[in-house]
Amino acid sequence: MSKKRIAILGSTGSIGIQSLDILRSHPDQFAIEALTAGNNTKELIRQAREFLPNMVVIANEAHYKDVSNALSDLDIKVFSGQESVAQIVGYGEIDMVLNAIVGFAGFEPTINALKAGKAIALANKESIVAGGELVNRLAGENHSFIIPVDSEHSAIYQCLAGESSDAVEKIFLTASGGPFREKDISALANVSPEEALKHPNWDMGDKISIDSASMMNKGLEVIEAKWLFGLKPEQIEVVIHPQSVIHSMVQFHDGSVKAQLGLPDMRLPILYALSFPGRLPSDYKRFSITDYPTLSFESPDTKKFRNLALAFEAMKAGGNIPCAMNAANEIAVRAFLEKKIGFLQMPDIIERCMINITRIAQPGFDDYVETDSEARAMALNYIRNNNGNIH
Repeated sequence: MSKKRIAILGSTGSIGIQSLDILRSHPDQFAIEALTAGNNTKELIRQAREFLPNMVVIANEAHYKDVSNALSDLDIKVFSGQESVAQIVGYGEIDMVLNAIVGFAGFEPTINALKAGKAIALANKESIVAGGELVNRLAGENHSFIIPVDSEHSAIYQCLAGESSDAVEKIFLTASGGPFREKDISALANVSPEEALKHPNWDMGDKISIDSASMMNKGLEVIEAKWLFGLKPEQIEVVIHPQSVIHSMVQFHDGSVKAQLGLPDMRLPILYALSFPGRLPSDYKRFSITDYPTLSFESPDTKKFRNLALAFEAMKAGGNIPCAMNAANEIAVRAFLEKKIGFLQMPDIIERCMINITRIAQPGFDDYVETDSEARAMALNYIRNNNGNIH
């Protein structure tokens, strides 16, 4: 049986590194066709020398010579630039694209992969948050399919296996609550980026860790679920589950509920996505129900975590509003990490952009790109002009 040929976009990030760990354990099942990274030349070079892909791309063109020279003794094609990242996904030998790029930068590669009819293991939730309608249309037109890598959406995907989509009454997206679940809203005004980065259960990159602390990550997942599973806003409910053992649940119209359980280990949903429609064995630590005698649940506080409420508003507004929300959030997260604004000012910036962006009911690709650019500029302008004092 021929190996599944994989392109990993964002191979030097958390998801990319864990994906390569999986592929390293199954050399008889997979081959690496392409690897891409943004700036981490040292790790990209190391990965390329180990896995010997056909192609590598360094998105930051300033690093092209460093990567090219380091790999000159190998038969590996080296490219640079964001456009190269977006173009390689259509290469004919690629069977599956694992998109682990962080942020809106992953949108165009997702679109191009769908146009080329590739299967996509999607960790870049921003692609479908920003342009879900276009993503779904292209997937249908080109007979492609998307396997979610997020643990929550992977759980729902697994719960829906063999089920009729019209039998779904609602889904429950679980959330750990992040590092500030038990803090009062008054205490959040002065939390530091270092505190926000300390997730209680998951080891993730900086951006997704801040999103988790603000619950914007769950908001993005709400919008992602709408498009992935064809749901109405009222069919999606978020529930806080601090143990992070139940990764999500589906309730059917007969009252039955299915849940997918497992230890909080991102390698599990990555492995499922890469090996779909089959399942490959792993030697990962096994979940034991007796280790968790109590599983608890609670409703999220959307007054304390306003980003979650804003995401529901963006989903209901539709059009290009989720795209604007996502762009403003990326700017706000960066500003918070750079200590230019406080934790509670992030939703202020996002809400301003959502209110003031020109709504487009049925955006095309160029509209999404323009909205993203305009919302980023708007958010930066708010930060500069108000010195972070945004109300």
